[in-house]
Parts: sequence; C-alpha cells; structure tokens
Amino acid sequence: MSPLILPDPDRGVTSRRNDIVKQLKRLVPEATLIADEEGCRTFECDALTAYRCLPLAVVLPSSTEEVSAILRFCHDNHVKVVPRGAGTSLAGGALPLEDAVVLCLSRMNKVIEIDPLNRVARVEAGLTNIAITEAASKYGFFYAPDPSSQIACTVGGNIATNSGGAHCLKYGVTVNNLLGVRMVMMDGEIVDFGGKHLDAPGYDFLPLIAGSEGQLGVVTEATVRLLAAPEGSKPILIGFDSTEAAASCVAAIIAAGIVPVAIEFMDRPAIHVCEHFVPAGYPLDAEAALIVEVEGSEDEIEYLLEKVEDIARDFLPTSLRRSQSAEETALIWKGRKAAFGAIGQISDYICMDGVIPLSQLPKALDEIGWICRKYRFDVANIFHAGDGNLHPLILYNANDSVQLERVELCGGEILKLCVELGGCLTGEHGVGIEKRELMYEQFTDEDIDQQVRIKEEFDPSWLLNPGKVFPIEGRDAQKMRSIELTDLGPEREAGVEVAIEAELVEGHDVP
Repeated sequence: MSPLILPDPDRGVTSRRNDIVKQLKRLVPEATLIADEEGCRTFECDALTAYRCLPLAVVLPSSTEEVSAILRFCHDNHVKVVPRGAGTSLAGGALPLEDAVVLCLSRMNKVIEIDPLNRVARVEAGLTNIAITEAASKYGFFYAPDPSSQIACTVGGNIATNSGGAHCLKYGVTVNNLLGVRMVMMDGEIVDFGGKHLDAPGYDFLPLIAGSEGQLGVVTEATVRLLAAPEGSKPILIGFDSTEAAASCVAAIIAAGIVPVAIEFMDRPAIHVCEHFVPAGYPLDAEAALIVEVEGSEDEIEYLLEKVEDIARDFLPTSLRRSQSAEETALIWKGRKAAFGAIGQISDYICMDGVIPLSQLPKALDEIGWICRKYRFDVANIFHAGDGNLHPLILYNANDSVQLERVELCGGEILKLCVELGGCLTGEHGVGIEKRELMYEQFTDEDIDQQVRIKEEFDPSWLLNPGKVFPIEGRDAQKMRSIELTDLGPEREAGVEVAIEAELVEGHDVP
C-alpha cells in the first residue's frame, strides 16, 4: 500500500471559497451550513483517523430537494462534493478535500413508512441502521443487515459500501435487502430506482448503486426489505486450543449444509480484550472462540445446536457453552459488537476488510499472523467467519509516522494475500482511499476501464467523492514492495533485526 496521495486541489475553487459559502447560504438555512475552521474540523476525517483534511465547507441538508439544489449549484460551479453519513467508514470513504464541500445527510433521519403488508420500510438515508429494526419490531419484523456499528452507521453509508454484519450469513448483505433508492445525480436530477416490489421493471441498477461509495450519485431515501422476526434464537460459545481448529470447524459447519444465522470468530487477544470490556463469559483459556447462533422453533434450535456441537467435537474444543437466557445472549453479542471499541481502548489499530473462500480460512489466519510478526505488529482477529469476511485489527502507534507507513505495508500484504487465496480486497468497508492503490491487485486494466466508463456516465466531471476507489498513482505503484530492514527506520534494534532476518529465512517457526 502506497502513502496517501490526494488529487491536487483546484486553486480556482479554493480562491472562491468565500463566494461559494455566500451562495450556499442562499440555498440552505444558515444553521445547516458550517464554514468556520472549528466546525469543519469535526468532519476532517472518518473512522480511518490516520488521514485528515479540512473541507471547503460542510452542508447538512434536511430534504432531497435541498440535496438537489446543493448538487446543482456545485455542478454548475465545478465544486467537488464528498457525501457523508455518520463518518463510520473505516476505509477513508468520507475523507474530505480542501476544495470539496462535505454533504452530510445526518439530519435526514426519518422513517418515512413502515409497510407491514408488503414487508418493506422506506427511510431517509441518514437514519441509523438499528433504527429500522426498532421501528419495524412492533409489527414483528426486523431489518437483516447489522454491521457492528449499527447504532451509529447510516442507511446511506451502508448502501455506499454494501455493508454486511454478523447476521448476514443467512440473510445476505445490504444489496440483498435493498428494493429501491431515491438518488440525486451530480447535476441535481432526482431519480428513483426500484420500489416496493421484489422485481422492478427495466434494468436493475441497485447492484450497481450498492457498493458504489458515493461515486455515482447521492442516495437520499431507501426502500428496504423487512423480514419476520424468528420465533427464537440461541448462540453457542465454542473454545478451541488453536485458530486452525476453530477455522476448520467453521468450514465443516458450512460443508455440512447447516446455515447458522451467524458464525463469529475471535482469537485469543480479542477474547481477552472483549471479556475485560464486557464480562460475557468468553473462554479465556482458549486460543480462539466461535459464536455460532441458530434460530427457529425450540425443536429446530435444539436440533441445530446438537449438530453444531457434534461437528465441533471433531476439532477437540476446549469448551462448549450454550446461552441459557436472553440476558446471557445479549452479553455474548454485546461483547462481540463492542470489540472494535474495546481494542481501541488499548491501542490504535487499522482494521482490514478482506474476503477469502472458507476453505482457505486456516491458511489465511496462519499467513496473517506471520505477516504481522514480520512487520513487528500485534494483531487481533475478529470477523464474520461464516462468509469469510476477515477483519484483522493490526495494533500500532498512530503518532509514529514510521509505524504508520509500516502498518500500511503490512495491511497491504494481508489484502494481497486475500486475493491470492481466491478472495477479494473488500467485503463491507469499501475501497475508499485505504485500498485504492491496490485495485490492480484484483482487477485488470480492462476491468478498471469499464468501472471508469460507468463512473463517467453518472458523473462526467468527476465531482462526486473524488480521490476514492480508483488508483491515482498508476499501475507500477500498485506492486507491493517487500519489506527491507532499511525501511524500518530509527526504531530498529539489533536483536529485533536478527529475529526478523531469521523469520524471513526460516519461515513460521521463529518464536
């Protein structure tokens, strides 16, 4: 992964800043426009906090019509726009530019309609993910996609990155639960794709829009599928004496034709940090643990849990513990959902987001551990094991520029590994700036050219979320450079040098 490069700012736009702000005040209420430095600093980064940039200005519209007016103005005045939801992106997808206006949709947070007869909800893009289920629960329904940040992340952001979550093994990710969107084009035109029906007439643009990271238009409303709440559900917590055993168990469960609603993986560092943060009874003596949740009637739950336990015993688990109450279940999931925050209390980290085939899970975990040791970083693995969506958390010191460069190289090798194992660069975090320069590891020139042509059909002037997704440096820059001791900077110590040299020569057996 190369050091961050952003497009050169348009000095013509930055020199017109005062005039642009003045004209924006005519389009939106003054309270929804932020132009002072202190106010803009709130929006200078997203959850990838290693990179920051003050935007030209920030606008918080309250309606689709206001979004349309803002985009039309920016289009006519050739001003770049960075769409933003709650700023929970872990890939720099909402990183602003100094010559761009941040368009934050957090005020557009209404539930427009819950339609239990058609089993759909229509909501504004700034609504939080969890709020859909909260609104639908009184009718006996829920919204399936459930990212760990669901109490904060927005529907629009979920659509932008095609977010998943723990319970998407059974129900699918955002695109599988999206029926329609209202989207504003860069020139201000308001368009509707899909609707309340399962199969809208004409071309299906929803799979193109989901995961497009704000490159094609700004989604202001979404119509999503609601599902009937299950009769019941129960997780089982399984401890193993090795990550390989836990990973092999995951593959065996899926191979047996069992589709739990969730299979979550935690390694030893993650188990200890999360148990300290939320005392949920995680197995502290285990090297790895799985949370396997099944749902259905009482008889179905009992049958499925027995099958899962039988499979797990083939891998010599250190512990098997079924949840015995709703309170116990809530604690087990609270610990898992709080994992990223818990790790953040002890260290800065960069969270990767690669995907691999399940059959490659044991090898992937072994290689990830070796890569992180090579770069002298600790790693905690917490991820959606059922669909192979890995989230290694590489721990480092964000205030150390040498470590920042090294952790990017480390993360880049992990993502390259995912592609080599038959997977891909991203599962639900998006490309953003984090993986932008790695795109050629997965795509050919022809693939990228095709994506660029689609982008230019929707946004010919490249004003929407510039500097994201598409490589800037050119193909030669995508080649991962091998780590060399001369790159490790002044923090290098003789003893560590010897260990790394031995590791590179001898392989995985170095302590």
